[in-house]
Amino acid sequence: MLISFVVPCFNEEKPLGELLRRLEATADLLDQPCEFVLVDDGSTDRTWEIITRESARLAQLRGVRLSTNWGHQAAVSAGLDAACGDRVLILDADLQDPPELAVEMMALMDQGYDMVYGRRRDRKSESLFKKATARAYYRLMSYFSDGKIPEDVGDFRMVNRQVLDSVRALPERTRYLRGLFAYVGFRQIGIEYDRDARNSGETKYPLAKMLRLGFDGITSFSDKPLRLAISFSLLSILLCLAICLYVLISWLLFNTAPGWASILITVSAFASVQLFCVGIIGEYLARIYTEVKNRPLYLVAEDTSESDGRTDAG
Repeated sequence: MLISFVVPCFNEEKPLGELLRRLEATADLLDQPCEFVLVDDGSTDRTWEIITRESARLAQLRGVRLSTNWGHQAAVSAGLDAACGDRVLILDADLQDPPELAVEMMALMDQGYDMVYGRRRDRKSESLFKKATARAYYRLMSYFSDGKIPEDVGDFRMVNRQVLDSVRALPERTRYLRGLFAYVGFRQIGIEYDRDARNSGETKYPLAKMLRLGFDGITSFSDKPLRLAISFSLLSILLCLAICLYVLISWLLFNTAPGWASILITVSAFASVQLFCVGIIGEYLARIYTEVKNRPLYLVAEDTSESDGRTDAG
């Protein structure tokens, strides 16, 4: 049985040495044939140089360099497409998700599970703000999602070939992989672990990218925001009727009418709600536009398996 480790890399020259050391040690613990698929997502440092150098030394290592920075989810997808294993483990290069957990994941899959995902039990290395926003996001995602996406779970997981092929067959261009893996179903189980501090370097998911990923997750798996826009519209109508009633009563009983300030506030409030609703609809239209273009999810510039004569196993 071949085990594939899929690792997206973006400017990860500092932790690469320790990553490969721990991957090799984990492969020894598994006592199974293993391959390490490292995907360079358009790095601007020495990441690809290190990958190509190490691939010449380590027969298990396969490097894939994308033509530009396509984003984390696209890089993971490229690694999944390149992986030849019967079972595939996805993890990041920063070593916050321990590769050694593959031993326990393998044991659970030997019991008949098709997928084992890592559930973050402790986030000691993260700031209070990151913990609070992560908790709020997962609860919000749970509410908005049409399907059940596990809370406090990222992309760190091991899947078998059937699950992997099912996810690869899904046609979305805008990918939210943790949602896609939950969507396909099969027998899944979580395993709790303490998330380590980043080995070195800087996070590749600042607040703006986290918000983008979160919005992708919600709009990929729920149409509730569209329904929410309708609810806002109905609420606006009710508020408008209430204001009209207030103005009418004031005019009949007190012979007064609201001044320009109240009119300005009312118009501004309703305009804000309308723009918010249009923004939600526009986001879904943008997703349709992206899908209709049907452009490739990523483009590969180099593959070390081609340069050294290796070919994919069946």
